[in-house]
Amino acid sequence: MEIKEKIKKFFDLYITFAKIGTFTIGGGLAMMPMMQKELIEKKHWMTEEDLIDYYAVGQSTPGMIAVNVATFVGYNQLGILGGIVATLGMVSPSIIIITILAGLINSIDEYPMVQKALRGINVAVAALFTSVIVKFAKKTIKKPLHVLFMLISFSLVYFLKVQSFWIILAAILCGVVITFVNIRKAAKQEEQE
Repeated sequence: MEIKEKIKKFFDLYITFAKIGTFTIGGGLAMMPMMQKELIEKKHWMTEEDLIDYYAVGQSTPGMIAVNVATFVGYNQLGILGGIVATLGMVSPSIIIITILAGLINSIDEYPMVQKALRGINVAVAALFTSVIVKFAKKTIKKPLHVLFMLISFSLVYFLKVQSFWIILAAILCGVVITFVNIRKAAKQEEQE
């Protein structure tokens, strides 16, 4: 790739993630619909399965999910420097917005209109979360065992207040064990044939 094209791609990477990062209301999961539209439908930088995988890994690594996903995508597109540029694109709007709001927050939080606007935003974020959950479920829950894992995980988190870290760790271990068992079964079948 020639230098001019590479610079253009770095710029595109930064602008794309800055655009996504501007709408951080609700956090990383609330950004999922926008990431799907920008990264999959418009840019064709990944598939839906890739995005789900990046979210899963981003959830289990330190830091914010959306920033981790930006880093993964940037690295996948343009290596280490791409990861840095995408990460900067994702966080720079938040830094600017937080810096502006920090000076205003004491003066605006007393106004009833601001309180009502924030409640409306919370409803919109809840709708975005619901959309993400339905899309995740359609892409990942394909077998009865998947439904069982989902119900157990939900119950542990919602009713027993188990931290999601432990659920993710248990899911990783279950995946490794199931894969190992399937490999052994396949090897035994080959031996019998």
